[in-house]
Amino acid sequence: MRLAMKISDHDVLLAIDVQNDFCTGGALAVPGGEKVVPAINRIAQKFANVVLTQDWHPRDHVSFATNHAGKQPFQTIELDYGTQVLWPAHCVQGTSGAEFHRDLDVVRASLVVRKGFRRGIDSYSALFENDHKTATGLLGYLRERELKTVFVAGLALDFCVRFSAEDARKAGLEVAVIEDACRGIDLDGSVAAAHRSFRELGVSVVSLEAFL
Repeated sequence: MRLAMKISDHDVLLAIDVQNDFCTGGALAVPGGEKVVPAINRIAQKFANVVLTQDWHPRDHVSFATNHAGKQPFQTIELDYGTQVLWPAHCVQGTSGAEFHRDLDVVRASLVVRKGFRRGIDSYSALFENDHKTATGLLGYLRERELKTVFVAGLALDFCVRFSAEDARKAGLEVAVIEDACRGIDLDGSVAAAHRSFRELGVSVVSLEAFL
């Protein structure tokens, strides 16, 4: 018998990058990306604390393949913080692609964290940019509000969800990824790598059923 998850006031739902460009028809569509929306909306009703993240890139962002002569999307380059995947231009500040999916219930969110707005550095994680040093401020928010357990959902499982879950766990928080409220890109086995990382770090993987 599966027991329903008990959600407390010290728990937070972190919904990652549920934006038009990551959904079907978007510039960097995650297969079935929009399917996370009803799941996240249902789960969010159980939480007193909901945080949304929003990829928010300038047009000249270092991670866009179009800003590197002769480079194609999904190739990589080396930057001072390590290997960077080059992406199609996506979630450009102020464009419809950067907007939240129209069916996402944003009313319950107490905070929206914008990330990736610095031209020279990409930001997968909701807590730290890709140099693993530049903080978004979310960790301070969680600590000041005494939010101790983070449930992560959204897009994409193997990039922004994975990095957010890892950073929250490394910061000493309890973390659970709600797998069927996520979708992955799966670039060169990246979904399997995310699951290996979750096991190694002690990140729980739970299902939507646990909340219903």
